[in-house]
Amino acid sequence: MLTLEAEKTLALPYAELNTSIKETFTTIDRFEWQAVDEILQMREKQIYFEAGYKSFQEYCQHELFAWGGYRRINQLLGAKNVIDTAGELGGYIKNERQARPLLRLVKEPEKLKQAVAIAVEENPSPSESDFATAANIVIPRLPRIKAPAQEPLVPKIQEPMVPQSAKVTVSAQSHHRYGELGTIEADAPNYWQQIVTFEDGSRELVNNTDLDAPSVPFSTERTYPKEYALAIAQLKQQHQQELERLEQELRVGLQAEARTRAEEQVIEQLESLQNLFQPQKQQNIQLQQRLDEMEALRQLEFENQRLKGRIQELEHALEERPVQQWENTLTKQASKALNKQVKLALENTIDLRSLAQEPPKENATECLRLMGIALGNLASAMNNAQALQAAAIILGSEPTPQAIAYRTEQLQLLPQAVSDIRQVLSKPECTWQDYLTVAQQYEVIQSDYWAELTPQQTELITTLERAAQPATISLGSIVAHADPYFALYIRKGEVIEDFGDEVRVAWDHWKDKPKKTERYFKDELRFWQGENQ
Repeated sequence: MLTLEAEKTLALPYAELNTSIKETFTTIDRFEWQAVDEILQMREKQIYFEAGYKSFQEYCQHELFAWGGYRRINQLLGAKNVIDTAGELGGYIKNERQARPLLRLVKEPEKLKQAVAIAVEENPSPSESDFATAANIVIPRLPRIKAPAQEPLVPKIQEPMVPQSAKVTVSAQSHHRYGELGTIEADAPNYWQQIVTFEDGSRELVNNTDLDAPSVPFSTERTYPKEYALAIAQLKQQHQQELERLEQELRVGLQAEARTRAEEQVIEQLESLQNLFQPQKQQNIQLQQRLDEMEALRQLEFENQRLKGRIQELEHALEERPVQQWENTLTKQASKALNKQVKLALENTIDLRSLAQEPPKENATECLRLMGIALGNLASAMNNAQALQAAAIILGSEPTPQAIAYRTEQLQLLPQAVSDIRQVLSKPECTWQDYLTVAQQYEVIQSDYWAELTPQQTELITTLERAAQPATISLGSIVAHADPYFALYIRKGEVIEDFGDEVRVAWDHWKDKPKKTERYFKDELRFWQGENQ
């Protein structure tokens, strides 16, 4: 807020002073809306229980009585409900006073939006009276009953409204004139008694309940002058309207509270279902990967058996056919030697059937790499497309000779890469930059050497990366509020709970108060910088 000395205030011109006044009132409205959000958080999450209050109304009456108490809080919450119901048009409502005449339209959102649109069409910056006029256009209010001009207090002379020969009998046994007859010859002095003239000429006041009512009907209701009756009717109508307004506010509040609780329950159920779904999804992915691996191994085994059978057929064909039938391409001895070399290469490769039944426990990646290289060499030697496809699957490359050759060159760097990485990580004062300098040389095979590292080494790399990143507010951080206009800007607190985007802070100066903690978004806080900030 702006503070101006008296001398400076008098010296300011009209335009600057007027602008300052408007900015001050705008700031007040902004902080009032901020208070509404915090009040909603206090009510919906029932944080007031921490201070020992049994209800939200009791909290408002004790803690916020200086700002209007529970009645003022209800007005602010009603205005918040109006703005939320108006949707995009709610931005034209600047404060609670402007929202007040629109509160009766909350139950009909379309008519509420229509009223706001009418007010904005008449005036781009509508005032409270503009919103009231627009609301009255959409749903007109019932006209109030106006009391007529008050007549002079001089009573008019009227003839007595006494029935002639109004005979009555005293019917109450407790009355001393029980059973006697009498006549009503004058107006009643009030609405519960009558003046009765008995046969002996005496006149007495007798209660209506002591007289024979069936023979003469008596009014038991109090009568008022005409002007009083109109005033009473108007008061009753105003009271009825106030009751309807309070009932509407209560209904809206209960609906909002029920909707909020239902949303929270749905969110909790979704989170629980998601937590159950994630492990199942991971298991399904692992099983599918395992099935794919088994299918690939089965295909390789089938191809291996087929190649062995083809080699045997070629040997038999070479023995049965004469040398002249081979023309000048290959001699019989050269063909046999080549077939034996191919057969020896196949026998030296990994037995796919045993690998499928029991995968190697140590250096599995190296075994698969060697098998892929062997299949690649076999595919190049015999120009076999299926062997080329199997080598590509194992080595993780495209099924082309050039791609397999390039992948083979990469994997030949793997032992040296693992050795260099482990040597850097074994240094006592290893930093993220030291690791990054070595890792950049082997960036193309990062996933390969990462699989060869132990869990302790990978965890050390993750720790070094986190240490190199800028610090963020988390559990145990010492913080203060980030808004310089907020009272907690110069206060010190400690983060005791971390909710992801939000944290709970225990403030040091609240230790002796019932309320010791508060919940904030992380971007609302900053790190504590000491006493001299």
